[in-house]
Amino acid sequence: MVNKDQVEGLAKQAKGAVKQTAGKVLGDRKMQAEGAVGKVAGKVQKGVGDARETVKKAL
Repeated sequence: MVNKDQVEGLAKQAKGAVKQTAGKVLGDRKMQAEGAVGKVAGKVQKGVGDARETVKKAL
């Protein structure tokens, strides 16, 4: 089963990747950095969701 944090985390990762790539293409370092931060935030949120699922399955 997939929970809300996992879905939102994956969405943030995808959005961050797009923003990072757009920043590279446009030569906008700020946008590129914001995209990288978004990817990391998405990975963290997905990790929280994964941990919740692990705990839920253990109970």
